Amino acid sequence: MKATDLNDDSKVEAIYGTVPAVTDVPPSSFNLPPSSLRVLLWDIDGTLIRSVRIDAYKDYTIPAVEHVFGTAGRLARMRVSGMTDLQIVAEALRDEGFTHEHVSERVGQLRERYMVEIRRVTGNGVRFFEVLPGVREVLQLIKEHPRYGSALLTGNIEPAAYWNMGLVGLADYFTLLGAFGDESHNRNDLPALAAERICKHLKVDLAPEQFIIIGDTPNDIACAHHFGARSVAVGTGRSYSEEEILACKPDALLPDLSDPNLVMKTLGHL
Repeated sequence: MKATDLNDDSKVEAIYGTVPAVTDVPPSSFNLPPSSLRVLLWDIDGTLIRSVRIDAYKDYTIPAVEHVFGTAGRLARMRVSGMTDLQIVAEALRDEGFTHEHVSERVGQLRERYMVEIRRVTGNGVRFFEVLPGVREVLQLIKEHPRYGSALLTGNIEPAAYWNMGLVGLADYFTLLGAFGDESHNRNDLPALAAERICKHLKVDLAPEQFIIIGDTPNDIACAHHFGARSVAVGTGRSYSEEEILACKPDALLPDLSDPNLVMKTLGHL
């Protein structure tokens, strides 16, 4: 799908349609014993893709928040890597008198306006995101491997997550429904939400350690620890050094995903 196609409302429906469609993958597609299965929960920004400009997300986030709340607060000055979208908005508006509850009450309005703005900024044919090295090759290997299934575990709101994946041609790799940044202010809540959905869909009882969270920030590692999942950190984020990532004690650290054999070998040990 070309970026220029995404201003068409029918294409928007196609991307939104991806969200429920991912649960159409039959449980029988996994042919191994349940104890052998591993579900990969993928962060998006800094792990799979990144914007071609630093802080480019503010091009659509700031006007969306201003439209819904009348102000974007201190969002323009914030460092938000690893935060959920609800957390970002609440922190930005904290000094303006808005609470987490106020943000949650308007999540529907925020989601709707967010998508208007992200379509405006990213759907005009100008390259906004780049796929990070090795990502496409790794996702294809994982899709073909009987041991693994993939879902998104991201701070992005759900429709924006699939929109962004559609823009770069990665949406079809995520065959299980994960968890998203419009569902909680706290990223630690997301793995359990994803696991509940996935286990219900696959009709199996998977242990927390059968989930592997892959991300580029300390928050990705922390939410894995909180849930009891494994964690693979990648060094492709813009906000944290290797030393800062290692201090959070991931189960594995990869400099990037450019070596598919190394990625698959790393996953195979978890």
